[in-house]
Amino acid sequence: MILTVFLVVLLGLLALGMPIAFALLISAVPMMFQMDFVDPQILAQNMLSGANSFTLMAVPLFMLAGELMNEGGISRRIVNLASMFVGHIRGGLGYVAIFASVLLAALSGSAVADAAALGSLLIPMLRDKGYEAGDSAGLIAAGGIIAPIIPPSISFIIFGVATNVSITRLFFAGIAPGLLMALTLIAVWSWTVRRSGKNVLPSPRQPWSARLRAVRESVWALMLPVIIIGGLRGGIFTPTEAAVVAAVYALLISLFVYREIGFKDLGPLFMRAAMTTAIVMFLVAAAMVSSYMITLADMPQALVALLEPILDHPKWLMFALLILLTLIGTAMDLTPTILILAPVLMPVVTKAGIDPVYFGVMFVMVGCVGLLTPPVGTVLNVVAGVARIKMETIIRGAWRYVVAYTLLLVLMVIFPELITVPAKWIH
Repeated sequence: MILTVFLVVLLGLLALGMPIAFALLISAVPMMFQMDFVDPQILAQNMLSGANSFTLMAVPLFMLAGELMNEGGISRRIVNLASMFVGHIRGGLGYVAIFASVLLAALSGSAVADAAALGSLLIPMLRDKGYEAGDSAGLIAAGGIIAPIIPPSISFIIFGVATNVSITRLFFAGIAPGLLMALTLIAVWSWTVRRSGKNVLPSPRQPWSARLRAVRESVWALMLPVIIIGGLRGGIFTPTEAAVVAAVYALLISLFVYREIGFKDLGPLFMRAAMTTAIVMFLVAAAMVSSYMITLADMPQALVALLEPILDHPKWLMFALLILLTLIGTAMDLTPTILILAPVLMPVVTKAGIDPVYFGVMFVMVGCVGLLTPPVGTVLNVVAGVARIKMETIIRGAWRYVVAYTLLLVLMVIFPELITVPAKWIH
């Protein structure tokens, strides 16, 4: 009954257009009355404890690093590097987008930031070359969602905080799936180019002198993921400290090496990062209130009892959760999905003997695919805005990537070793 009250109030408020953070806060109040446990202090206490986390300090720092990379010329040099090496292949600009998506994913950890940066740089180039608007925008959107999978990942940080799973292990476990997503994009884009039948002329093959110059220009950008992964792998710093390193490194490179921003540009840049961070942190704080009430109502144990018949069959359980999360992902953004459902589902997963790190990677991957599906489709909306095209157009271009990613997820349910084995090698 309590779960019904929570869902009815939450979904009703969302249907009325209320921001999700306020909807989560308000939906906790009827649960208090239902349990005859009315105490307004709970709202304030849990909001404070939800945001008061040392680990969550990584979020604003990675947000700031992403802003610095986009404004300081780091993202543009990554795109230029990719263009030098694969731009001459048929459909080359699409492969440039995929290559750049992977490299940028290892820098920022934000799907929206990467999609916006790639879209503003590559969509005009793709359009000038004669590619269909929907095809090119769909590819950019599908490439953008690799960012929350390859470390450093803001979504893995939030998942780790919400479920008490090692963020470092989540980071390393995300490397192989992220690369598999890139291979999936390559396969689908290759099929798209052949199917279109258009003879789009690729860029001329670049001489090695130009390629080496592009490598020299981008070497400072490429060092960032090496520093972060190497530091985490060597135990030199924690994920939160890695965020500090990323932000300071991006600041110094943008100011003193590439010199594409000056001190006068830092104010607006810091403000944008702060505003994005405020939205995320308020959402985290609000979700902790609902999470507390859900735990108080013993919903996780009720869910364990409900799924008892398939707890002895982990793969069937993962398929059931995959379907559930896919449906929810179409209507809810990734961060609130993690904050609301991850703490509820983790006891079920643990009871079934499923590796929490494997489940965390799968959870975030499913949520990322939800960023490409209407009606919410955050990344779709961002790329459609950057490309100045209608939502129907980008949906027509993105659907094939949604199908391909879903097939990849099914493969990972059948063969969890695709995630767990590489994670052990790397870690």
